[in-house]
Amino acid sequence: MALGLSGASPRLEIVGAAEPFAPGIASTRHAEIRLTLSPDGDTALWFSRDRPGGPGGYDIWISRRSAAGWGLARPVSFNSPGRDFDPAFSADGRFVYFCSDRAGGSGGDDLYRVKVTAGGFGPAANLGPAINSAGSEFAPMLSPDGRTLLFSSDRSGRAGGHDLYTARRNQGGFAAARRLPGAVNTAANEFDATFLRDGATILFARAMDFRKDRVELFHAAPGVHGYDIGVRLPASVNNGEDNYGAMLDWSDRDRLTFSGRRGKEGGMDLYRIRYRIMSAAGE
Repeated sequence: MALGLSGASPRLEIVGAAEPFAPGIASTRHAEIRLTLSPDGDTALWFSRDRPGGPGGYDIWISRRSAAGWGLARPVSFNSPGRDFDPAFSADGRFVYFCSDRAGGSGGDDLYRVKVTAGGFGPAANLGPAINSAGSEFAPMLSPDGRTLLFSSDRSGRAGGHDLYTARRNQGGFAAARRLPGAVNTAANEFDATFLRDGATILFARAMDFRKDRVELFHAAPGVHGYDIGVRLPASVNNGEDNYGAMLDWSDRDRLTFSGRRGKEGGMDLYRIRYRIMSAAGE
């Protein structure tokens, strides 16, 4: 995370309008959240908290793209009878990170990963006590260089409801998680974070109470004293309704995905939108 350490925070510019992703297949009348795309752009994962057909109340879904377009969505093989949500491909496409409250975890919702195989996915592996706590961990995302895991947690020692944390990869897995330094963690909930293409700028959701207050998306960059408090994204993303579940699009790193309400039946749908990271001088 070398960018922004001079104290001059990069500026994020949203380009164009948000486009719905795979209407009728991924974006339906159900609530679909946190779209992640494989590096080759041919596999899409997301989760739904109310779409029927999976084994649990929250399930992760998959669609594969062919010459004919996006195929029929199906629940993934690694879903459990509990809550499975917040999928995120790694930059190299070899793993999918996700959250689950399945049996055998450390607390509420833990972070897991599965290996992507020729036939689908391997077994789920818990990321262990360096990452997971007695609380709940949400929205894992591995940085573009594969060295830093970004996620949120409501563990003890936080500033608000959920705070943002990172953990560095090492040979044995991950080093102990640390709360993201600076002003970005507030008395509100900060969660659903993603690195952008520079591996330093983050985009995240914030709400004082995400169960009843409007959730909006912000971006923040690291400076001399850590991450700044964040800048609210413009109306092309934050449209006065809930918007969260952001993720870098690995198939096109100048694009990000998010979930939002756009006045259509079914609540949360999946969207893609382009962005540019500009220097403080505007270049």
